[in-house]
Amino acid sequence: MPDQIHTRCCIAGGGPAGMMLGLLLARAGVDVIVLEKHGDFLRDFRGDTVHPSTLQIMHELGLLTSFLQRPHDEARELSINIGGRILKVADFSRLSTQCKFIALMPQWDFLDFLRDEAVRYANFRLIQNARVDSLLEDSERVTGVQVTTNDGPLQVHADLVIGADGRHSTVREAAQLQVRNLGAPIDVLWLRLPTAEGDPTSTGARLDAGQFFVMLHRGTYWQCAYVIAKGGIEEIHARGLPAFQAELSRIAPMFADRVASLQSWDDIKLLSVSVDRLEQWWKPGLLCIGDAAHAMSPVGGIGINLAIQDAVATANILALSLANPEVAPLALTPFLDKVQTRRLFPTRVTQAAQVAIQNRILVPVVSRAQDKPLSVPWPMRLLNLIPLLRGIPAYAVGIGVRPEHVYSPANAKQQDIRAPD
Repeated sequence: MPDQIHTRCCIAGGGPAGMMLGLLLARAGVDVIVLEKHGDFLRDFRGDTVHPSTLQIMHELGLLTSFLQRPHDEARELSINIGGRILKVADFSRLSTQCKFIALMPQWDFLDFLRDEAVRYANFRLIQNARVDSLLEDSERVTGVQVTTNDGPLQVHADLVIGADGRHSTVREAAQLQVRNLGAPIDVLWLRLPTAEGDPTSTGARLDAGQFFVMLHRGTYWQCAYVIAKGGIEEIHARGLPAFQAELSRIAPMFADRVASLQSWDDIKLLSVSVDRLEQWWKPGLLCIGDAAHAMSPVGGIGINLAIQDAVATANILALSLANPEVAPLALTPFLDKVQTRRLFPTRVTQAAQVAIQNRILVPVVSRAQDKPLSVPWPMRLLNLIPLLRGIPAYAVGIGVRPEHVYSPANAKQQDIRAPD
């Protein structure tokens, strides 16, 4: 027989949504277990753009100062190079948030920080090397999860299960929740290139006919994204690594003497882009948030921050009830629908914008013949000419639609703090 443990809330997935929600619920006095299938958080090329909206949440939790003591870089504006012309398109100094920049921090450092804060609470537990295989259910609701650990099978019984296990969510598949695929005509190749003396330090992108390249300055290296047409990786492989290195040199000449550091295709990681969302994020005893509820495009680096917003909204709406042992598991069901109702609108708007950018900008760029020059779109010219307007894309990227604020209390058993309707 498998070992069995019981908790008020079990979170499947130790990513940004899962770890933030675990911290917030533990802070509110809720017994919570987070299950992470890996033994650490060390995965390359996960989202590492911590936007002003997430930094504001850190400020509201009183954690901003200690968070910013972790190694990070700061992007205070975004620029884009179109056909050799550099244009400034976003200025975060115009935001009214506590931090007027994007913090570039490897996701494993971000998750390590959340873990270190969460384990301060005796009612928080993180179990690593714990793979969720299936759900436990009775006739009324989801009652927990079946887990495989290094020590053998484990059953975690919970009054509420949170699926925060990413775009390939085992939880949402096991729950048979219906997924709406919104389409993604692009994929992304992630890679690292070394820095050199005299390099600019600004984060930005380069567009030219047939090519779209994003560069994130990470101090000792550049983290880069090369956008390709969906399924185009086989054609790129067929042309060979030297041809790909030559393409990188054309779009970013400053790297011409460094592309040789890409010694094999193992140094280049494929992100198969998908944009989708669940028709219904919950069923009795279960709620999906973050990428498990809505997979995002990498456009704008918004995914990690939208997942954090989901976690904050979930804690705001559920913490008081979860912290009260007299609230029965089935009585939590109406609150699950409230979470979806609150977060569905920003999800729809953000995904609609991402799909529009993919279809109207990225696809025409990457499919354009390289011998045809690329002109600068008039909105880009306008943003470059009128600095005041750069606050608009800064707000859209850095804050987004319906930003959340922390209303879940530091100890729900002792405080009566009303969550937003």
